[in-house]
Amino acid sequence: MPQVIAAPQALPATWSTTWEQSAFRHRLLLTLVLLLLLVANLPHFFAWLQARPGAQLPDPLLALLPVYDVSWPTFIVIYLSAGVTLTHVLPRPYALLRLLGAYWLMQTCRLLLLVALPLEPPVGILPLRDPIIDTFIYVAAGPITKDLFFSGHTATIMLLALSVAGPRRRWLLAATAMVGLLVLIQHVHYTYDVVAAPFFALGCYWLAGWWADTGAKELNSFSTEK
Repeated sequence: MPQVIAAPQALPATWSTTWEQSAFRHRLLLTLVLLLLLVANLPHFFAWLQARPGAQLPDPLLALLPVYDVSWPTFIVIYLSAGVTLTHVLPRPYALLRLLGAYWLMQTCRLLLLVALPLEPPVGILPLRDPIIDTFIYVAAGPITKDLFFSGHTATIMLLALSVAGPRRRWLLAATAMVGLLVLIQHVHYTYDVVAAPFFALGCYWLAGWWADTGAKELNSFSTEK
């Protein structure tokens, strides 16, 4: 009876095998450098953004919602979501690379749109206070209220949801909807900002797939040749 030879199987992408690949190291380090450069320039950017006049948009749905300060529930959901996602992506180097690349791309798109679409905050806004970001990144004399289109908080949770699978994804999709509703209740975003956010997250995550998947294929090719 002829012996059946199984096709070579790619090794799982663990940190020990992945870090050996220069392509992965270069991509991860470049992504981290780009993120650090982005963060370093945010205070200057938002100081300029706050000083620039913009247009105030009509928003019939927002006008129907009561205004409450829900900063604490909002950031409890956000940071719990980040923790859930990190437990999944940290042992998976290419999942982490894709998430970081998608986040950089999403934030870059958002900054470009903020430049292109100068807006005034919605009527009745209660500034959202992030205990970590406001202390270490968005350092400013006053609250940032003009970073409107699109909602970065909603888009970020959507990115986290796309980065995981199974029950985690279902929980994070629910968290995305919850954060979107909470920022509307606090009137820190227009409805348009929140509705658009998941679509930008989807597009950026899809594009970041090329950045990570090409490297994963290189690793699989290297593994089967050894």
